[in-house]
Amino acid sequence: MPSIKSVETVVVQLPTRREHKWAGLTEVIGRYVLVKMTDTDGRVGWGEAPALKDWGGEFGRYYGESAKIVKTVIETYLAPAVIGVDLGNIAELHKRMDAVIRGYPYSKAAVEFGAYDLTGRWLNVPVHVLLGGKSRDRVAVTHSIGLIPVEEARVEAAKLADEGIRTIKVKIGVDPERDVKMVRAVREAAGAQMDICVDANEGYRTPGEAVQTYRRFEDCRIKYFEQPVMGIERISEVARRIDAPVMADESAWNGHDSIQIIAQGQVQIVSIYTTKAGGLYKAMEVGAICRAAGIICNVNGSIETGVGNLANVQLAAAAPAATLSCVIPVSVPAEAQTGQIGGIYYKDDLLVAPMRVEDGAIVVPDGPGMGIDVDLDKIRKYQIEL
Repeated sequence: MPSIKSVETVVVQLPTRREHKWAGLTEVIGRYVLVKMTDTDGRVGWGEAPALKDWGGEFGRYYGESAKIVKTVIETYLAPAVIGVDLGNIAELHKRMDAVIRGYPYSKAAVEFGAYDLTGRWLNVPVHVLLGGKSRDRVAVTHSIGLIPVEEARVEAAKLADEGIRTIKVKIGVDPERDVKMVRAVREAAGAQMDICVDANEGYRTPGEAVQTYRRFEDCRIKYFEQPVMGIERISEVARRIDAPVMADESAWNGHDSIQIIAQGQVQIVSIYTTKAGGLYKAMEVGAICRAAGIICNVNGSIETGVGNLANVQLAAAAPAATLSCVIPVSVPAEAQTGQIGGIYYKDDLLVAPMRVEDGAIVVPDGPGMGIDVDLDKIRKYQIEL
């Protein structure tokens, strides 16, 4: 039985297509930590932590993880702990990681992705097989429009409609007046056929402010209102007072959070991450809890490079509850880009081939492990020192 022999980290910085920010974010996307995991037979698997110091749970419940923190946690604690774990024994992997250090789910997820990738390559199956099989062959993509000027958003929304993207998420939560103008501009430019959802990233000060702002653009046909304020109880209050479904994101990290959300009885959607729960193994647990309670889900993320985004796609393919369009990138290396912008946030990527997109959806790759090989030359090109 092959086992984990070594774990190394590499920090990369991808060039962005345009600025992408949301309420509370103070650093650039794309400066993330890769994990290179080698087994005793010499195979290599890859994982990624899309680490952001500004991203954490509500009221300090979970803490941000910068690239420097992730690198330290993996090299000092997690890597030594998982050496010798048999491939495929993901339960033992998590047991060891949780025993050596509490918290740090993004760091643990990056290590776990490497283990899943290795296991799939050893068994010559894609990771979604290891997660229980495919619930769907394609993962519909929701394109996220960040905190950019309204006129830029208008141009982008029109182009997305022409490209066949069917859902746009608009980042709001910074100023009600600006938010109303932005949502109306995107709806007008994208057309009536486009689904539009809004994400405040906890930006509104009170549930009342969130409700008042929503009512000013509710005629734009909002598919869902994501994390309008901070706090499970407070987003539940918003959900009680508006017609659009409310999605929990910052409030929903793991299975226990999901149980607390369900107990409130108001939130109808939970956003699952491969990372917030600490990896695919525990993210599937979140999905199972939500499905049992009749809560629908999507897969969301932190605009990963292709390495981490492959994990997003594998989760979205496997989790039965993830029936909504997913807010994940379309990972495309520079030489395969043709001017399209739907789901594309970087000028280049770390995969040897682009993700295949049909009718606004990523076709789930069936290659072994995470499905597409990484490009070692690109990793070397974009590697940085902290």
